[in-house]
Amino acid sequence: MEDNFFSDLKRSDFGENFIWGTSTAAFQIEGSPFADGKKASIWDEFSHKKGKIYKGQNADIACDFYNRYVEDLRLMKSMNIKHFRFSFSWSRILPDGTGKINEAGLNFYDRLIDQCLALGITPWVTLYHWDLPQALEEKGGWTNREIINWFSEYVKVCVSRFGDRVKNWMVLNEPLVFLGAGHFLGIHAPGRRGVKNFIPAMHHASLCQAIGGRILRDFDENLNIGTTFSCSYIEAFRDREKDYKAANRVDCLVNRLFLELSLGYGYPFEELAFLKRVEKYYKAEDDDLLQFEFDFIGIQNYTREIVKNAWWIPYLQATNVKAEKRNLQTTDMGWEIYSDGLFHLLKKYDAYPGVKNILVSENGAAFPDQLINGQVKDEERKQYLQQYIAVTLKAKNQGVNVNGYFVWSFTDNFEWAEGYRPRFGLVYIDYERQQRIIKNSGLWYRDFLKTTSIQKRTNYQSISFKS
Repeated sequence: MEDNFFSDLKRSDFGENFIWGTSTAAFQIEGSPFADGKKASIWDEFSHKKGKIYKGQNADIACDFYNRYVEDLRLMKSMNIKHFRFSFSWSRILPDGTGKINEAGLNFYDRLIDQCLALGITPWVTLYHWDLPQALEEKGGWTNREIINWFSEYVKVCVSRFGDRVKNWMVLNEPLVFLGAGHFLGIHAPGRRGVKNFIPAMHHASLCQAIGGRILRDFDENLNIGTTFSCSYIEAFRDREKDYKAANRVDCLVNRLFLELSLGYGYPFEELAFLKRVEKYYKAEDDDLLQFEFDFIGIQNYTREIVKNAWWIPYLQATNVKAEKRNLQTTDMGWEIYSDGLFHLLKKYDAYPGVKNILVSENGAAFPDQLINGQVKDEERKQYLQQYIAVTLKAKNQGVNVNGYFVWSFTDNFEWAEGYRPRFGLVYIDYERQQRIIKNSGLWYRDFLKTTSIQKRTNYQSISFKS
């Protein structure tokens, strides 16, 4: 592709109906973990355990969005952002996970949604973004098949209350991540470890993914219903058969599993034999229960993974060769910057006959931002976003049915086990004073959304377009 593609890129190139927004999650921004009847989630519990979070930090205050949402939404409007993806806190709405409804929690989300609409901002709601009520975790959480009933009750409460105003719904956020990190590795809440936890939790989450979609559709067939998947472009480290097979196994788990279950492909036992353990939890009706025809899928991409065979790694026999060992530019998370990976993933998912529409529901980067003289000059993030937006257009121009892009994230926030160290936001948060400062990347995004023109960069040699 010619170099002038990037410097001449305009918002209008994407068409009038392309969706531009930002994404966030309740636990990462709201704070007020026990306000107005809310009870603990698994992350409230986990983040107060010694040694689990960077420097012992927690999200008790976070961005104080629970109290400052009006200020933040007005700032969002000033930045020309017209689509806002956020999540509901399950334990704010149903403090015990089931049973008694917390009217104060519903009222908060009523106010949030109404304020969005008053400002001309379209709400996109994620039903589950990792914060299971602690009361349900104590009953087995995702490892207990009863979660199908618990989740169904929660979805019905939400759509009954908000479905008149919220038309865009996402069922789960990145199931592989909350299951892999939280139910296999134990580094995320609830801290469960081992395949004995991962397998049942995986199956029950996959069922809830589809069942949640059906509940939404039964309420109103005109709702726009999707779910989101974490994904990374996977390549083999060496030109060797063992590395190619290892890369295929990782791709199967990371990029294909949860989507293909919803499409009716079933479990990939041939590639991932350890998944056969799911048969212990599988019921005859699950063939049908696992499937749902989503209106769209959200893909969430930040990097690529270079994989080599590793016989000593259980279940996958594969390991990732870190970017730092390959002497490549990385973000503050140690992730390689590789925008072509998003292009390849968009092509990959578009090839599935059952995928109707694709949104990039998260994309962004953490860098060591500094507030100096009232400014945050985050040129690396601006360039990162420009590169990934450019390849999104490249895919669209090649016929990929991609129709939206959401930056992660609107503000800096609590990044799970990493605490407040990584900053992903378009808006800088001074956590001590709860001050908001729009970073240069946010100013650029504001101007791009207003003027439809991406200003020319002086150096874009790092972008690699492949014909």
